Amino acid sequence: MAFFSKLKDRLFKSSSKLEEGLDAIVEDGGEESVVEPHVAAPEQTSAKESEAFVAEAAEETLSERDVAPEPAPIPRPVTEQPAAPAPKPGFLARLTGQANAPSQPVVRRVLDDDMLESLEELLIASDMGVDTALRVTANIAEGRLGSKLSSTEIKQLLAAEISRIMETVARPLPLYATKPQVVLVVGVNGAGKTTTIGKLASQFRGAGKKVVIAAGDTFRAAAVEQLQVWGERAGVPVLTAPEGSDPASLAFDAMTQAESDGADLLMIDTAGRLQNRQDLMEELSKIVRVIRKKDPDAPHNTLLVLDATTGQNAINQVETFQKLADVSGLVMTKLDGTAKGGILVSLADKFGLPIHAIGVGEQIDDLQPFDPEEFSAALTGLETN
Repeated sequence: MAFFSKLKDRLFKSSSKLEEGLDAIVEDGGEESVVEPHVAAPEQTSAKESEAFVAEAAEETLSERDVAPEPAPIPRPVTEQPAAPAPKPGFLARLTGQANAPSQPVVRRVLDDDMLESLEELLIASDMGVDTALRVTANIAEGRLGSKLSSTEIKQLLAAEISRIMETVARPLPLYATKPQVVLVVGVNGAGKTTTIGKLASQFRGAGKKVVIAAGDTFRAAAVEQLQVWGERAGVPVLTAPEGSDPASLAFDAMTQAESDGADLLMIDTAGRLQNRQDLMEELSKIVRVIRKKDPDAPHNTLLVLDATTGQNAINQVETFQKLADVSGLVMTKLDGTAKGGILVSLADKFGLPIHAIGVGEQIDDLQPFDPEEFSAALTGLETN
């Protein structure tokens, strides 16, 4: 649960926005109602435990019955009586686990068209997308129109819907028997490709896999240096080429080297490129063509690294990179830097591509496999069990 705690803390911008928005929606037109103390479901007790309870109750009854009556008290002047102590829970209350708790007022609002419209607007503002927001609110409303709901209940329903959408795409990066398994990493400038490669390589190396990294961003010396730092930290070799070299040639040579070294994974970094730069996108297509001359099935995985702060522009990136590089999975970074974490829900609903990992920081443990329940709970501000 350590990553969930960090995820919830780092997603404070998204969480607070949704929490405040949902609270405001319910309070606008809502009314206070008294909620009776929650009665916990009876716990399953063993036969011995039940016998012990019964024996205890019987013992208490017998002891009370067998006690000799006390003598009449001596009359004393009437004084102010202290408040009676709270009654001790009886045998049945202890058996069922029912606790005496004071009633608490909770604001509830009738789920009607106005409330649904406000909820839709909030989800769209969180970058969940119009289609996804409409679908989510429709599912929440199904069978519940006219019901009075609190903000907590709305959050629980919303988290359940988000988790349901994300369940089908939450899949770790698959590992194949093919050696080397070629993983091509693509994305726009500044999305976090280099850092993501370093973190993934370190994690796979820690899992016992032999990993090789190819520094395919031959036009940016800083990217090569950054990968070399990660390589040294993880004990993973980094293959480089002179600055300005053809990245497709480096990819081909890296495959040959990884094959001779018996590597399990070859992770190829690529230069960041905007999806509207046709020349750079053609260069990416060339890398894929050259790789396939060495292995027709390569790259076996093409990871698109997305920056969560780009919002709805991430949808355009997925569409463009899918056409040129046959994207097989997504990694979402910088979820700690945006108030619009709903973009991940929109991507899952629209494309259905596997989401392998999410990042909420710069440390090695800030990139973790995607968990839909933890993400939906963190996004809506709920606690997990």
